[in-house]
Parts: sequence; C-alpha cells; structure tokens
Amino acid sequence: MFVEHWRMTHLPLLGAATLSLLLASCAAPQTGQNQQFSAADTAYQQVNHLTWGANTSAVEHFRQQGAEQYLQNQLHPARCPLAPELQQQIDGMRITTTPLLELVQQMEQQRKEADALGNDEAKKAAQQAYQQELNRLRRESTTRHILRALYSPCQVQEQMTWFWLNHFSVHQGKGNLRAMLGDYEENAIRPHALGKFRELLGAVATHPAMLRYLDNEQNAAGKINENFARELMELHTLGVDGGYSQHDVQELARVLTGAGINSNASNSLQKKELQALYVRRGAFEFSPNRHDFGNKSLLGQPLQGKGLAELNEALDRLAAHPATARFISHKLAVYWLADEPPAALVKRMAEAFQKSQGDIAATLAVLLNAPEFAQASGRKFKDPMRYVVSAVRLAYDQKPILNTGPILNWLERMGEPLYGRVTPDGYPLTANAWDSPGQMSTRFEIAKAIGSGSAGLFKSDGPQPQERAAFPQLANALYFQSMAATLSPATLRALEQASSAQEWNTFLLSSPEMMVR
Repeated sequence: MFVEHWRMTHLPLLGAATLSLLLASCAAPQTGQNQQFSAADTAYQQVNHLTWGANTSAVEHFRQQGAEQYLQNQLHPARCPLAPELQQQIDGMRITTTPLLELVQQMEQQRKEADALGNDEAKKAAQQAYQQELNRLRRESTTRHILRALYSPCQVQEQMTWFWLNHFSVHQGKGNLRAMLGDYEENAIRPHALGKFRELLGAVATHPAMLRYLDNEQNAAGKINENFARELMELHTLGVDGGYSQHDVQELARVLTGAGINSNASNSLQKKELQALYVRRGAFEFSPNRHDFGNKSLLGQPLQGKGLAELNEALDRLAAHPATARFISHKLAVYWLADEPPAALVKRMAEAFQKSQGDIAATLAVLLNAPEFAQASGRKFKDPMRYVVSAVRLAYDQKPILNTGPILNWLERMGEPLYGRVTPDGYPLTANAWDSPGQMSTRFEIAKAIGSGSAGLFKSDGPQPQERAAFPQLANALYFQSMAATLSPATLRALEQASSAQEWNTFLLSSPEMMVR
C-alpha cells in the first residue's frame, strides 16, 4: 500500500535515486522492529503513544515528571492551562460567552425574522446571513477543539474528548445543530471524558444536540420514534451483539417519550395533575404531556411508569450491563492500541469497568499500563485527525497558530471533518478506512504544505489579516536525540538525499513512521 502510494505521488516530483530510497523506506519494517532504543528514545515513543503527537515540550514534560507520575496526571488532570493568547481567543468566542438556551433563542429569532421578510431578495439575504452565522458557530466549535488538541497539556483528556464525541456522534448539518455543538462538547462530553460512564451517558442522553439529531423531540406517547432508543443500545452502550431485542428497542423508545427540547423563554403548559413531573434544564425539557406512563419491561426486568425517573433507571441498567463494559472496553482498545486488540486485555478492562462502576480513567489505566500497550508503540495507524494534529504539533511545538482553517480543510479532504459524520456510528477507528492510495496522496500534500512553511497556519482571517513568519525546524534536538533512532535505515537514507530543508521536512512528515503512533 505504502509503495503504491509513493509511486503515484512522488514519481513526478522526485529524481530516480531519491525515489528509490523513499520506496525502500515505505516497504521497510515498522518502527521498533530489530532496534535498540535509549531511555531518551523510549520517552519520545511513550509520549508519542500517549498524546496527540510528540513534540519537544511534551517530551520534556514527560521527563520532568517521570513515566508513572505523567500518566497519573494525564488520567486525573487538575488544570489544563493554555497560553494566554489561546485562552483569550477561546474566551472571546460566542459559544463561550453565550449560554446554550440564550444562543438557540437568538438564532431562532434571527431565523424567524428572516423568514418573515416579504421582499424576496431581502429574505434570501437574511436567510443566507442566518446560515452563515450557524457556520461561524460551527467554526468556533471546531477551532476550539483543534486548539486544545494542539496545545493542551492534558493530552489524554483531549483524545478522550474526541473519542466520546465520535462515540456519541452528532452531525452538524441537521437543523440548527451548529448552534448546539459547542455546548454539547463543553458541557455534555468534556467534563465526563475521564469520569463515570453513567454520568457521561446521562449528559449525552438529555442534551438537545443528541435529542434533535436522533429525532427524540418527535417521540411521544402514541407517536413513537425509535431512532434514539435503537442507537442508545446499539452504538452507545450494549453494542450490536449486546443481547437486546426489538422489543427492548420499542420499550426504551416508550421510556424516552417526552424527552425533548424547548427553546422558548417560557415553559410548556402541562396538565395540572402532571405539573410536578415537568422538568426544564436550559433547553432540555421533559414534558409529561408527551410521555407514555404505561409500565414497561427492559432487558428482561420490569420498569414502572414514573416520568423522567424511568429514563434514569433505564440508563442505570444500560450502563451497568456486562455487555456495555465489554463494548466500551473493546472500542477503547481499538482506538488506543490496535485494530484487533488482545482479547485478554479487553477482558481485564471490562472487569475494571464493572468493578469501578464505569470509571473511565480506571478502565483506561488498565490499558495504558498494560505490557501489550508498552509493546505496541509504532503500530497503530493514524486516522486523519491524529495524523494532522501530530504533524502540526511536531512541526511547531507550542507556537500558537493563527488560523485553524488549513487543518479543518485537510480533515475535510481526508473525510474526517469534526462533527461531519452523517451517520450516528461515528468515524471508523481502524486502518482500512484510512490507508487508501488517495488518502496517502493527500497526506503527502499536507506534509509538503507544513514542511515548506506555506500551509497558511500563521496567516489570520479577516479584512486585515496578520501573518507571522513560520518555518518548521524539524532537524532539531528532539530529532537527533530521540526521533532519529526510531526511524528505519531506509527512511534515514531518504532524508539524507533531501535537497533542501523544505524537502527534508516533507520527507519526515510523510514517512511511514509518521503514519503510525
């Protein structure tokens, strides 16, 4: 696969001698085979395996703390400070300054005003402005996510935030979901990314973004919509082989009736006898008027009709189920370790999940401390998000970029844009989804853009754009002291043949070793 990629993308660009070395590099054994690494090299490898991608700052941080303390701090982060200019940028975003309910109300008002215009041209312009603002809100959400992935010291937390956003996937294109994405990540996903799975599940199941995406706001007694109930069991908890039946889907859909969205300033009117069961939290609403209060049976156990408390009991049942422990543990192992993780390790993780009552950090600790994890460095193929973020982290370390646009464009081109998965199953986590010749060709183009310093990462948007001089110095101390020893002889020979610093950077960033973690 690698060889074919290099033939397609490099032959028109490179001389025959250099090309032959690159082809040999691509066919070479994976990193770590038949090589002896020093302590410095091992630090680089461990950091590369635990973070979005190793760089000088992260490796130095790892060495200062030591392996055990570093991992503990990653699994149980206290503070995750960003550089002041980055934090100031995030603090100034509309998704940060405006609570979700207020933001949704403002956008709904803008939409209504646009639709009410009588003049066709004015109406079209106003509707376009509404869509542009929704797009801008999505851009804020993606920008914030990328900045944290690049620069946050809490790298395990950042990766787990992406993991859970992908696990509990929503698509930005539905309705006004673009106005909800920032809050969905910030308040439903991020606070629980390393916490208790049950709390994460509850936050997701009652967030307006998920309820709208999977149509649960349309789910009412006598008018059942099974979309959310099915995905809640198949994709979010038990897994497709989790032992549930179509009857369980129907019963869970009944449990979910009445859970929806209210973006109005006032509460919905409820029947007098049901008012005590009405719940409103921001834009989330549980309406007893729409709930099926009949008794139900879920996973072979009775469930009495009692309003929103039914949903809490159902989520308790799903989160504690052994199938959920196995499903979540396996998916974590696929993401962090291997496309086909060792069954014995997944079993140990599932046992830790159940023993700790769904503690994500405790489950992850079993994986990250396992001998299988230590031995797997340089074997897990990077999906587009990891490749792009790792390349930028390596190239520019802690130097803050001014424009995330190129990164977002690269992710779009490679088929993994943030919040862009149309179906609710999330992006695949295995290599065969991302290692096609076309994908590899795009990665070479990205490596060339980053390696030449012409990627546009340091040119801001706007009417008066700023641009900072930026050229990645990849032939640095980290490379010579740590990274070089992890490269195959063929890759090293290819680098020796580079005719310029730009070409050297490009070869390194597009090398086989940069395609794996």
